[in-house]
Amino acid sequence: MDWNRIERDWQQYRHSAKRRWDRLSDNELKQINGKHDDLCAKIQQAYGISRQQAELQIADWARAPDEAARGQQHESRQYQSQALD
Repeated sequence: MDWNRIERDWQQYRHSAKRRWDRLSDNELKQINGKHDDLCAKIQQAYGISRQQAELQIADWARAPDEAARGQQHESRQYQSQALD
């Protein structure tokens, strides 16, 4: 996945990142604003891991953020549908 897309659509991917790295606060994720280096640094700090380990986690997550984003959209549509019933 092109990181520029994640950065551009960070509001959408932020929820997926929160599920992946639950030690990061909503405020931290908001401040990261899709910046790869900032995300990496926060993961290192929160989990006490090396930059290399954080980079590997980010790369793994970034391979499938579309699935996570689609899942978020699906959940949103499901709740909307239930509200209309």
